Amino acid sequence: MTKKVLILTGGGDCPGLNAVIRGIAKRARKEKDWEVYGSIEAFNGVLRDPQEIVKLTSKRTAGIHIKGGTILKTTNKANPIKYPVPQPDGSIKFEDRSAELVKKLKDLNFDAIINIGGDGSQKISKALYDQGIPIIGVPKTIDNDLAATDVTFGFQTAVQIATDSFDKLVTTAESHHRCMIMEVMGRDAGWIALHTAIAGGAEICLIPEIPYDIQKLVKRIALRYKNGRGFCNIVIAEGAKPKDGTVVSQKGEKGSEHVRLGGVAYQLAAQLKAAGCTAEIRETVLGHTQRGGTPVAFDRVLASLYGVKAFELVLEKKFGHMVSLINNQITSVSLEEATQGGRFIQKEDYLIQAAKGLGITFGD
Repeated sequence: MTKKVLILTGGGDCPGLNAVIRGIAKRARKEKDWEVYGSIEAFNGVLRDPQEIVKLTSKRTAGIHIKGGTILKTTNKANPIKYPVPQPDGSIKFEDRSAELVKKLKDLNFDAIINIGGDGSQKISKALYDQGIPIIGVPKTIDNDLAATDVTFGFQTAVQIATDSFDKLVTTAESHHRCMIMEVMGRDAGWIALHTAIAGGAEICLIPEIPYDIQKLVKRIALRYKNGRGFCNIVIAEGAKPKDGTVVSQKGEKGSEHVRLGGVAYQLAAQLKAAGCTAEIRETVLGHTQRGGTPVAFDRVLASLYGVKAFELVLEKKFGHMVSLINNQITSVSLEEATQGGRFIQKEDYLIQAAKGLGITFGD
């Protein structure tokens, strides 16, 4: 009797998603009695009428591991627990459609669900598992901020993209004696910024976990200049903020639960000038370039391993678990453990101490 597994990709896109999908599909085909399907745009594919569910044949998944994005598409507006429903007056009302989703999934007779996504997606996985859905989670985020795994795929690609961009800014900063500010992603955790700062040789790194003192930054920049000559390069995470300040954000789009971050580089430039910084400042916001493009080899390998492991957990009927990399071993943790909190940089972390040893200032 043929069994069926359904794959979903939710939240932000991420380099390596297709490698996970391919890993699941290739491992499942070795079992002969399994068919693999995908839901378009996360749970939207199940909730819509007509439903958008595609069979993931070998032809459809061949060679996709080198491609960015996800062949199943994705969305951050399909949380079945807080599903956005447009109202006649143009407003959005959030409704709990989880019971409806559970019924639809059971009616479709899937033997297993594999949900690939970040913290929000895995909280959905946990809620559905508690309602009787046989579900497995796969961790995904370029921010690398999930507590139950040492590394998430997509992170290394984001760091590589950011570092390549930073290297280019260094040469133009040096040529024009400018202070360059490069803004990278990192809503609550500064892993991309910190790794990029170390890899690129930044003078200043600003992250959400360490609020900065603008006067200390002005003094650090001044040390880089003599008689009007010199240059300075700063990496700042989008969620960074000054002491006694707030993050730069704007209201999210209709249907989104989150505010939109971005633009902190411009705020920092204004703060530096107001505090007396005399350097000529330019800002660069990388934005979604960090999410796109071909995943680096590390992320292709990690994502492929996650895909294979996810299906092996299905075979073991180890539902209610999320694939994880712990101490360089591919294993799994319970969804309950996986959703207990984030993974943030601590001041005492050796990575911070090493960065300071390299002369990087955090403004604290």
